[in-house]
Amino acid sequence: MPKDLTDLSIREARHGLRNGDFSAVALTQSYLERIQQLDPQVGAYLHVAEDLALEMADEADQQHSSGQDLPLLGIPIAIKDVLNTRDMATTCGSRILEGYIPSYNATAVQRLIDAGAVILGKTNTDEFAMGSSTENSAYHPTRNPWDTARVPGGSSGGSAAAVAARLAAGALGTDTGGSVRQPAAFCGVAAIKPSYGRVSRYGLTAFASSLDCVGTFGRTIEDAALLLQIIAGHDLRDSTSMDVPVPPYGEIVADDVKGMRIGVPREYFVEGLQPAVEDAVRQALDTFLSLGVEVREISMPHTAYALSVYYLLAPAEASANLARYDGVRYGKRETGPTLWDTYRRTRGQGFGPEVKRRIMLGTYALSAGYYDAYYLRAQKVRTLIKADFDAAFEQVDAIVSPTAPTTAFKLNERVNDPLQMYLSDVLTLPASLAGIGGLSIPCGYDEDQLPIGLQIMSPFFQEEKMLRVASAYQRATNWHQRIPVL
Repeated sequence: MPKDLTDLSIREARHGLRNGDFSAVALTQSYLERIQQLDPQVGAYLHVAEDLALEMADEADQQHSSGQDLPLLGIPIAIKDVLNTRDMATTCGSRILEGYIPSYNATAVQRLIDAGAVILGKTNTDEFAMGSSTENSAYHPTRNPWDTARVPGGSSGGSAAAVAARLAAGALGTDTGGSVRQPAAFCGVAAIKPSYGRVSRYGLTAFASSLDCVGTFGRTIEDAALLLQIIAGHDLRDSTSMDVPVPPYGEIVADDVKGMRIGVPREYFVEGLQPAVEDAVRQALDTFLSLGVEVREISMPHTAYALSVYYLLAPAEASANLARYDGVRYGKRETGPTLWDTYRRTRGQGFGPEVKRRIMLGTYALSAGYYDAYYLRAQKVRTLIKADFDAAFEQVDAIVSPTAPTTAFKLNERVNDPLQMYLSDVLTLPASLAGIGGLSIPCGYDEDQLPIGLQIMSPFFQEEKMLRVASAYQRATNWHQRIPVL
């Protein structure tokens, strides 16, 4: 048994709990003590539910002793603070929802609980998931466990940092344009964005409804795949949830990859790509060749338009989704002498600068006289980007690229330069626009010992292909075994 229980992966912890090597209460207490000790440096959490977590852990121990066995029985998990949790604050990192306590759990959260998970608390996020660094949270920034002077990525930076720093065994995040994959790359952990419609969005606070996906974080791709297997599947309460069978992701990750074909899009090796990132990805391709995988260069000609398309479509949908936060229907109210003043004060004081920026961009794109020129045209180009993927997957089983063009940048380095911040997601946006699955796993470290992420993408509703490729790479390397020292 390890010196510290928090060193165990989810699979190792499950094995120890089933064998009676330690209790769920002891495991949970180890995480809570580590959070108390280290989270002041990291800032991964917005809310730690200590009493609830210990209560859930005690119940898990009783279930163990009575012979019950659930996939996550007694495993401590963290939840991004955009997913509703019953009787636990859900603020979306925003002042406008400060103090809001939902009366129900999001479907993804409930499925974890039904599988026996212990909920540790809610992790930090860019406000309403709008950001690439978790600096846009209204409460505090999150710091990267590998270097606390740097960002963890975003918007699911709190979840990524919590898993990397051993402050949770696994975590849920959300991915609209790269928000689980990019922070996973920056923090050196594994994360999966499933195909759109694979996981229910019921109970997820909407940012961009045609793009939002609930994703998973783990220290290994096996852990992230297990969490995905549990939360995936049809949900009648979400009309975008697809009624198709969920493969046994936890078993697929052990499959052989010899003879598989992976594509490497030349357009993803963009200008400004950090040399260490390109070197690490090229070395990963050599590893795949040694495993008997066929590696092909492919072209995806509309990739260059993804950033522009995303920053028209996502803000437009955000503008519509956030209209309800007006102090009358939803959100904290700042009363004024007239209804207009109440709206203005509530939204002016409740929303942060980045959320206001995106609401204004989206409202402009949807306004009379501009809808056809911007929003409608962006939708047409989105179709072309999806067609690029469709054509590529006729030639290959999976597509491999860097996850992000650089490793983690310093806190405050890009806060006042929105374009540079948006460019952090330039390599993850295309998969989001196409609605396909994507994941990130560690594939090396740069000269400052900061993690580098490898992105693997697979056809719509065929996540098993990217999981096979990722697992084979992970078994052949040891990048995922490194731990940040805090």
